Amino acid sequence: QDALLFDHFSVGQNLLLALPASIKGEQRKQQVIAALDAADLPGFFQRDPATLSGGQRARVSLLRALLARPQALLLDEPFSRLDKTLRDQFRRWVFAEVRARRIPVVQVTHDEEDIPAAGRVLAMEKWQ
Repeated sequence: QDALLFDHFSVGQNLLLALPASIKGEQRKQQVIAALDAADLPGFFQRDPATLSGGQRARVSLLRALLARPQALLLDEPFSRLDKTLRDQFRRWVFAEVRARRIPVVQVTHDEEDIPAAGRVLAMEKWQ
């Protein structure tokens, strides 16, 4: 739920940290800029994380996780700080990205709309 960004780095620097070392030179910055554009955060490369809204911090944090090319993701209420319109758009983008990259995801959510179409659900109230 918490973005856990490094506040002494710019947004772009936070994202550059996540990229695998195999990505070199100008490609690194280009991938970060493309990710920011895809998350509806164009021009945020030099932004100070302290100036971001909660929803913007959440998007940057999730972008950082995706740029790291993980083998799996554990997401805890990843869309909860976003407004309805942005939430729907960003949720679709995240689900498309993890599906395209074939990243298994375990997600904790209280919102049924956060469940992807092909997602499997384990309802915790059944475990009381």
